[in-house]
Amino acid sequence: MIVRSVAEKDVAELASLFIAPPNPGKWKVAAAEIRLPEPLLDVTPVAPRADVLIVRMQLNDYPRHRYWEDGMTTPVRDVAAGEILFHDLRRGPRMVLDQPYHALHVHIPRAAFDAIAADSNAAPIRDFDYAPGVGFDDPTIAGLGTSILAGLGDSAVRNQPLVDHLILAMAAHVATRYGGMAPMSRGARGGLAPWQTRRAKEILSANLDGAVPLTEVARQCGLSVGHFSRSFRQSFGTTPHQWLVQRRLDAAKDLIRSCRMPLSNVALSCGFADQSHLTRVFTREVGASPAAWRREVQQ
Repeated sequence: MIVRSVAEKDVAELASLFIAPPNPGKWKVAAAEIRLPEPLLDVTPVAPRADVLIVRMQLNDYPRHRYWEDGMTTPVRDVAAGEILFHDLRRGPRMVLDQPYHALHVHIPRAAFDAIAADSNAAPIRDFDYAPGVGFDDPTIAGLGTSILAGLGDSAVRNQPLVDHLILAMAAHVATRYGGMAPMSRGARGGLAPWQTRRAKEILSANLDGAVPLTEVARQCGLSVGHFSRSFRQSFGTTPHQWLVQRRLDAAKDLIRSCRMPLSNVALSCGFADQSHLTRVFTREVGASPAAWRREVQQ
């Protein structure tokens, strides 16, 4: 999956707010936080049509929201901060951008929904049930969106496995709630095969910084992301992200115990963003700061 964060200075690159990720593939999903304190456009141009659904979480109040799909205008409505809107890029969405705008856009291509349906033993989704240009409340999407925003803003590359999980969960929720996906039970599945277990551990351990997307780990194991995540939890009793965090902590403990390397270097060597990130996670999981733990083990 691709995760993108769009800052103010990058918005000029976007021909429209409704733009699909470049070269969308089977699992190419993008998350972008868009903040426009001073709107650059009046009516957004028509983006190239693509079989992509944008899940938009509005982060500021947007009164008098004027919106079109398939060239047809919708009633002018106020959109409140926290509300969710869907935009189907097959329908050429456009809106008037004449006031400050702040939103999270999550781009989910049709191929991703098809893969989720196949993995759930369900029929492919045809259309989504939503009213164009109308905001609605969905606590599940809002909660996942808030967590995705945190992942984009705090060492996005190192949080890649976690953000992958969040976007996948949002796509599955949208497919079930608004796409009518009805998974059919296939009985309990086992965990990873021994060779898959070894391969997953090799890849994750060699990339403690989390730079390898979960999709690539799953591909190396010959599984879809959803199947891999479930099987990994069944085999290890935890998620890939939690397992990776524990490996980072184990590596940090080894370095702290065996040498006098500065904690800032320990953090970078073990996949943490910086010393404060190491301290925060270490203290939460171990119950003592790295410096305090070093003094204790040396004594």
